[in-house]
Amino acid sequence: MSEYTRRQVLKTAGAAAGTAVVAGSLTTPLTAGAAPVPVPGSDTNPLKLWYTQPATEWLQALAIGNGRLGAMVYGGTATEQLQLNEDSIWAGGPHQYDDPVGKDVLPEIRRLIAEEKYLDAQNLADEHFMGRPTEQMQYQPVGYLSLAFPGIDATAVTAYRRELDLTTAITSVSYEHAGVRYTREVFVSHPAQVLVMRLTASERGALTFDATYSTEQAATPAAYDKQTLALNGVSGDAEGLTGSVKFCALLRAFAEGGSTTVADGKLSVAGADQVTLLFSVGTSYRNYLDVSADQVARAVAPLAAIGRPAYGALRHQHVEDYQRLFGRLDLDLGTSDSIALPTDQRITAFRNGGDPQLAALYYQFGRYLLISCSRTPGQPANLQGIWSYKMLPEWQSKFTLNINAEMNYWPAGPANLAECWDPMFQMISELSESGARTAATMYDAPGWVAHHNTDGWRGTAPVDFAYYGVWPTGGAWLSLLFWERYEYTGDKEMLRKYYPVLRGSVEFFLDQLQTDAKTGWLVTSPSHSPEVKHHDYDNEGVSICAGPTMDTEILHDLFKVFGQATAVLGVDSGLAAAAADARSKLAPLQIGYLGQLQEWLIDWEEAALETSRHVSHLWAVFPSDQVTPRSTPELADAARKSLELRGPAVTAGWSLAWKLNLRARLLEPDNAYKHLTQLLAPGRTAPNMFDLHPPFQIDGNFGGVSGLTEMIMQSHSGEVALLPCLPTAFPTGSVQGLRARGGFDLELSWSDGKLTKAKIRSLLGNRLRLRTGALVDVKSSIGPVAFARPEDGVVEFRTRRGVDYFIEVRS
Repeated sequence: MSEYTRRQVLKTAGAAAGTAVVAGSLTTPLTAGAAPVPVPGSDTNPLKLWYTQPATEWLQALAIGNGRLGAMVYGGTATEQLQLNEDSIWAGGPHQYDDPVGKDVLPEIRRLIAEEKYLDAQNLADEHFMGRPTEQMQYQPVGYLSLAFPGIDATAVTAYRRELDLTTAITSVSYEHAGVRYTREVFVSHPAQVLVMRLTASERGALTFDATYSTEQAATPAAYDKQTLALNGVSGDAEGLTGSVKFCALLRAFAEGGSTTVADGKLSVAGADQVTLLFSVGTSYRNYLDVSADQVARAVAPLAAIGRPAYGALRHQHVEDYQRLFGRLDLDLGTSDSIALPTDQRITAFRNGGDPQLAALYYQFGRYLLISCSRTPGQPANLQGIWSYKMLPEWQSKFTLNINAEMNYWPAGPANLAECWDPMFQMISELSESGARTAATMYDAPGWVAHHNTDGWRGTAPVDFAYYGVWPTGGAWLSLLFWERYEYTGDKEMLRKYYPVLRGSVEFFLDQLQTDAKTGWLVTSPSHSPEVKHHDYDNEGVSICAGPTMDTEILHDLFKVFGQATAVLGVDSGLAAAAADARSKLAPLQIGYLGQLQEWLIDWEEAALETSRHVSHLWAVFPSDQVTPRSTPELADAARKSLELRGPAVTAGWSLAWKLNLRARLLEPDNAYKHLTQLLAPGRTAPNMFDLHPPFQIDGNFGGVSGLTEMIMQSHSGEVALLPCLPTAFPTGSVQGLRARGGFDLELSWSDGKLTKAKIRSLLGNRLRLRTGALVDVKSSIGPVAFARPEDGVVEFRTRRGVDYFIEVRS
């Protein structure tokens, strides 16, 4: 695969170049054949990914992680390979990207836009309103850990199986060779902060191997002690910035029987009965401003805390910690015989129907990934979560703020993983610091701003080209996540902690919004509708403009939730009033000449015909609820028209996932399910179930989880809806552990596509408006419930904190 920076990809025709980086072999099933054939005696655990061959390519390997430390496990026989990541290893070093010339040229850029000289404005922004350098830094890998088993002939192996058990977050491989049964288990423990590998054999003394490191980093292997192999290195240089994240990786072996030696850059075990390997990584990265930590001490600390490991205890501690999060939600979408097939074959066949269990597995795999790549301590999930094997990955594997980073967290609330927001909230807080400098330096403004990308150094200035980068509402969208979490959890202290960040975003836009001379509406300028052009002069795309619809939609919600937050916390009533006044002056949503939801202030209908994977102007449909079929039917129809005009749906994986959510919000079960089948297909889902842009981007996995949730339950616009967009492919099923806004824990089941019963626990004691689509009665665990029926299929009642409410469907 070729290696591209975002700038290189976008410069060579955007979407087409993005598609070109995929090697076809990476999406080929391991067990391809004329027709899927069930494997006799195969495991029927519905929450396992499993395969009958080792991985030979990265997109076949299985992902494990603890939020900070990640690995891709290949599951080989004569050799085993683990590709390794630690989430704070970024190229370059602490750096402020802002160009102080920016605020000098900003008035001229705005003047040119007001005079509709868009190309001139965009060219000026390219010259003087971009970050320095114009590329941010890339996320980078540690390298590889390889184990070579000299006594194993891969061609003589039988009874091979490798799997990833989502109930335990443990990947394993087992096989027979020369009459000996070999097994390996690998997991990354969050409590212990180490990767653990356990090797066993059915005969004593059968385990002999050499372990070595390989890496493209500037790094050197060395003996740390008699049972520990070290890899000491530093992250790479990029864009003229010197790599500054020092790292130390330590592999320590505990063998039962046999001998262990460390010499000549390898760790060797000979004639052992059983072996436990512990792998730890420490880095010098303290935060985006400080890389002075002692990486060796950090690597040693978890190993010292464990001492000589008791494998059973380490495993139990890991599983217990993981299941505390994963075990909150159970989803059953129906059974099928396809469960007897290897996972890669099921992905190939999913579009043919008849495998609802694969959709449930895909859903739970997405939850598994979020737990595995976004926990404290650690960074938020980047474009690839924490799993990336390239020194220069596509789009630098950063945090893309015009959709992808936010999509990563769509499941956090409804899929009952609120803690996974924590690393993202920490990053947003840091961006508010860096973004305050950008606001002052480039806009001469109070508050803070972030544009369409950030990295490990929390860059907030525009980057790439003006066509893609001069979009000021990335920080505003991120600020909305604080209120979203509050809606699910009612956590007032969390809201109070991050309120200054929310306030700072509001302050920036109250200062910087411009009055459109033709309409009198308040608009952003300069900005654009992310990655979509509205003019084409001599085949040069022009995106820069004032007041794109997406900005208006985001600011509508920003000012709204700010007012709600000030009321909850009892602060800043005056500023809340100013935000409400500004909100009333934002441009309204408009329907264009072609019947579409208008993407810009001006109805550039020819631009509306541009095919694109971006559907940014439909933000009001999802993740917002400004447009719904019930409250704004004409705008909902216009959103449907926009989806039609945007072009075929089989585009980027993350785009399909967004469209899946949009179709669910528009209450189109057939179209929503169609997008699911397109998303969960070989071209968009790899054999290891990673989402493919292509190439791999993890956002599609998380967007897919969100879309499936929206089919089964929606909570927005002041109500909770059960089975609002259930496709015919899932006629019978059940779910328990979903969370709804307002603080409700849901359990429900259905048959023949209709609700049969539900149980709702009130976590906060809020009033509940429940849309069931059926005539129901309500009871509670403490007695009768007084409820109203404001319309057919809807009940409304007060709840008490900690009480269960039972929804019974009348026959």
